[in-house]
Amino acid sequence: MELTASLLVLVSGLAHAVVNAILKAGKDKMSGRALIDGFSALVVAPAAFFVALPANAWGWLAASWLVHLLYLLTLIKSFEQTDMSVAYPIARGLAPVLAAAGAVCFFQEPITRYVAVGIGLISVGVLSIGISHGLNRGALVWAALTGFCIAAYTVIDAQGVRAAPSAASYVVWIFLLLGGGIGSGFALWRGRHFLASMAGQWKPGLVAGALSIVTYGLALLAFRLGATPRLAALRETSILFATVLAVVFLKERLNAPRIAGVMAVAVGAIALVANG
Repeated sequence: MELTASLLVLVSGLAHAVVNAILKAGKDKMSGRALIDGFSALVVAPAAFFVALPANAWGWLAASWLVHLLYLLTLIKSFEQTDMSVAYPIARGLAPVLAAAGAVCFFQEPITRYVAVGIGLISVGVLSIGISHGLNRGALVWAALTGFCIAAYTVIDAQGVRAAPSAASYVVWIFLLLGGGIGSGFALWRGRHFLASMAGQWKPGLVAGALSIVTYGLALLAFRLGATPRLAALRETSILFATVLAVVFLKERLNAPRIAGVMAVAVGAIALVANG
């Protein structure tokens, strides 16, 4: 079960990196996010007729919605102020340590010495990638706030998906709520700018929306099978994929500290998978 959960999270990390690369490549980040979340809601909508209502998980869904709203706002601001290969690692580097601490302290989830070492390696690796270039204070604050939000919704959704009748039930309803609420809210906020952006961004938005379901659906399924601290950290291997995408497609530069950080992430991921 743990190995299956690990493989699900690794695939989730790859899909997550692609979604964020698509968002970063767009000119209007808020409109891009509205398209991604709106399309994801449309894609899962028919499934709502075939899955059970998320009984016992409505409170977790409400809390997750609020945290995801904050997360998306801080993510957009961080992407507007600095490179993806800088903002993304800082946010994802803080998240696993905070998520592990929350899961252990508040929900008494198990954690071993080897898992703690793996979490530490991944966190140090992604943070070293993020701070390898000079950052202005604003970009650092927004990226750090994004990391706090990621940790919060990870712990919340790990508990919520376990409380729901099935992983599919929780996945369908969280995307309906996020797309229907946050996505439409962002679109209304941008107004006519959203309509202009939609003409040029709807195709990548549709792809990213579908991949969003894949990335977070697989992660939530994994959280039903394994411990949050290990899986939350393992998901941050998405930085390996994100770094490649940022260099190849977004033409961002890769220097020695970033290469060292990537290697630390890889070693930490191996430790976590081996421990599974």
